[in-house]
Amino acid sequence: MSIGRSSMRRILIAAMLLAAAMAPAAAQTKIKLMVGGIDKQAYLPVKLTDQLGHFKEQGLDVELYNSNSGSQAATALLAGEVQVVVGFYDHTIDLQAKGKHIVNVAQLSISPGEVELVVAKDADTFSNPANWKGHALGVTGLGSATDFLTRYLATKAGLKPSEISTIPVGAGDTMIAALQQNRIVAGMTTEPTVSRALKMGIAKVGIDLRNPDTTRAALGGDYPSACVYVDAGWLDGNRETVQKVVNAFIGTLKWIDAHSPEDIADKMPKDYYAGDRDLYVQGLRDGKSQYSKDGVLSASAAENVLRVLKAVNPAVQGKEIDLSRTYTAEFVSRANGS
Repeated sequence: MSIGRSSMRRILIAAMLLAAAMAPAAAQTKIKLMVGGIDKQAYLPVKLTDQLGHFKEQGLDVELYNSNSGSQAATALLAGEVQVVVGFYDHTIDLQAKGKHIVNVAQLSISPGEVELVVAKDADTFSNPANWKGHALGVTGLGSATDFLTRYLATKAGLKPSEISTIPVGAGDTMIAALQQNRIVAGMTTEPTVSRALKMGIAKVGIDLRNPDTTRAALGGDYPSACVYVDAGWLDGNRETVQKVVNAFIGTLKWIDAHSPEDIADKMPKDYYAGDRDLYVQGLRDGKSQYSKDGVLSASAAENVLRVLKAVNPAVQGKEIDLSRTYTAEFVSRANGS
């Protein structure tokens, strides 16, 4: 029995489709990425990039890990436990002073996204860092960005480093408990903890570092924060992979810029709302301007971070820091098509 031309064509097409379906999927590059508080809005681009599918679009199989603070994430990177970290830019400077070389390959935030919460009943007193003398201040972890920033605010107000104490209380429930139990008079944290504490009436905003304008007023200049950093040695051998990681994040930054806080919240896991979506959205309204639109770190902003660290970080004081080794614009330039 002969087969017609049209029937033969259908058979060939069906065979090609079957072969394509049975062929193994293109291998994806596996990456372990750690962030110092994945549910914090300061680090929102990490989970959002995963939710939007941007990692997979770049051929990446990214396994996300969480830690209590940026300093813990940096330690995991140096130990080779993960290949990529999203943490504050100031860690690249701190670690260079200690003889380690990590590189910021994409700047995700242009201000810290943090708030110095003060106990409500003494808000008038402790909103002024000059009144912190002899008191305990809460930070996410010792050696973390919140630790550096808290110490700088006290120093800028005229206090000596020894005149305050910073204690690690984490974020979320543990930060709120520390405020409720009067273990601290103030604590630096991010959304959604900020909005939760305000709604509960246990704290008020003392110093707001959620947007560029208030950050400049408090710190005397820009303070770029959340960024994507990798070990310099690993970077040299994995430039193509790094470019894919940066491409994914730049796509997310542009998506954030083009969408409302409500749209952004809809893309995030519901458990990130801490039980209150409206509060989560309000936090995004108050802090959306912290996110970079292009992933670029300016030289002047990097200089300001160094200035702050030299004032409060003994590891940096007296050291020659080469800022050009702490970040590169190579990958964001390609991702932005420039």
